[in-house]
Amino acid sequence: MAEIQAFRAYRYDLGQVGALQDVVAPPYDVIDADLQQALYDRNPYNVIRLILNKEEAGDNETSNRYTRASRFLRDWQRDGALRQDSARGLYVYQQDFEIDGSSYTRLGFLARVRLEPFGQGRIFPHEETLAGPKADRLNLFRATGMNLSPIFGLYPDDGNEVRPILDAAVRNSQPLEATDHLGVTHRFWPVTDQQLVSRLTGLMGPKPIFIADGHHRYETGLKYLEERRAARDPQAIQPAGAANYILMMLVSMSDAGLVILPTHRLISNIPSISSERLKDLLKKHFEMEEVGHDAEGARHASNLLEADRSQNVLGFGTVADGVWQVGRFIGDPEVMEQLAADHSLEWRTLAVSLLHVLVLGQLMGPQLGSQPGLRYVHLLEEVQEATGAKSCQVAVLVPPVAMRHVELIAGNREKMPPKSTYFYPKLLSGLVFNPLLER
Repeated sequence: MAEIQAFRAYRYDLGQVGALQDVVAPPYDVIDADLQQALYDRNPYNVIRLILNKEEAGDNETSNRYTRASRFLRDWQRDGALRQDSARGLYVYQQDFEIDGSSYTRLGFLARVRLEPFGQGRIFPHEETLAGPKADRLNLFRATGMNLSPIFGLYPDDGNEVRPILDAAVRNSQPLEATDHLGVTHRFWPVTDQQLVSRLTGLMGPKPIFIADGHHRYETGLKYLEERRAARDPQAIQPAGAANYILMMLVSMSDAGLVILPTHRLISNIPSISSERLKDLLKKHFEMEEVGHDAEGARHASNLLEADRSQNVLGFGTVADGVWQVGRFIGDPEVMEQLAADHSLEWRTLAVSLLHVLVLGQLMGPQLGSQPGLRYVHLLEEVQEATGAKSCQVAVLVPPVAMRHVELIAGNREKMPPKSTYFYPKLLSGLVFNPLLER
C-alpha cells in the first residue's frame, strides 16, 4: 500500500514577503523566458528564483543557477521569509478555473508520500520520461535538499469517501488565496487536526496512486534517495528519514474538476513538405481530408478532433503551403501490433502511439531521410503562432486521452509516449516546500 503522511512544511511568511500570488509560480516546465522575467520582477521572494533560476554569464561548476537557488533558499530560511510549520499537517488545495466558458473546481490535498520504485509497489507512472529534465531536477535536489514543487497524483475513490473529510477540514476556515497569470484561482488550507489527518491517511492507505504530472520529479526523487543512501545519509538509511518521501498533491480520479487536455507536436528538422506530399506518405494507413488553411484551418481541425472524441484521428498542418488536414487511421490494426508488440491493445490504439510509432517512426522520418525534432505545446494558439512564424515544418494536433486510458495503461505497468497528457490547470509551486534534510 502507498504510505501517505502529514509533514511539517516550509511556507512563506506572508507578513514578510507580501501577497501569496506574488511569490508563487507555475511549474518550471511551462515557464518561458518572458514569464520567468515577469516572475523575477514581481517579487524578490518569488519561487522562480528556486525552481528556475536564471542562467548567467560566467556560470561554472561552483557558481550556477543551482547554487544560486540554494543560496536564496538558505537566506530566506535564515531571515524568516520561509518558516517551518510547528505541527505536522496536510494541506487542502482547491483550484477554480474555466475552459471554453465552463467552470470547474478541482479539490485535493498535499502530503508527503513514501517513494517506491516503479513496478514494486502501489505507485504507477503513465508516461515515459526524458533524460534532460531529470538531470536538471537532480541538480536542483542536490543543491537545495527540498521538494520545491508537488507531484500530481491520482487515486481511485468510487465510494467518494475522501471528499467529505476534505470538506469538513476546511468548512470553517478561511483559505489563503492566489490568482495566477491564466486566471486560475488557487485556494489553500493548512489542516493540523490530528483526528482528521488520521482518518484521511487511514482511508488513503490501501489506495494505489497514479502519477498524473511530475514523472521527471518522481524519478529524480528515487535517484536522489539512491545517492543519499550510498552516502550513508541517516535521512535516507533510516526508514522514517525525510529523503524517503516526496511531496504530492492527491486528487480523486472521480473529481469533477479533473480535466485532461492534449499536448500537440511541432515537428522540425525535416525537409519542407507540402500537404500533397504528406498525404502521399500517409495514404496507406490514413484517410486524409483537407479542412482549411492557416489559423482558421487549425481551428477547424481542432474542432473536428474534439467533436470526434476518438483516438484514431490526428490533425496535420503543413507550414509550406498552410494547409490543414485531418487524418483518420484506416490501416490494419495488425500494423501497430507488429510495430509495438510489447505493448497492450490499449496502448497501441492511442493517438499519440499512432503518431510516434507509425507516423514518425515508419512513414515520415525514414522517408524524409532525417530524424524529426519535436516541440510540445498545449494550446491551439501556440500551434497557430508556430505555424504562422514558420518555426516548424509540420504541426500535429492530437486528441486528449481519457482518465480510463491513464488507469488502464498505468495499471498494466506501461507508459505512454512522453507528453501524452496535460492535466489542466498546473499546480502552483511555492505553496509548501517539503524538506528532505530534516534536522
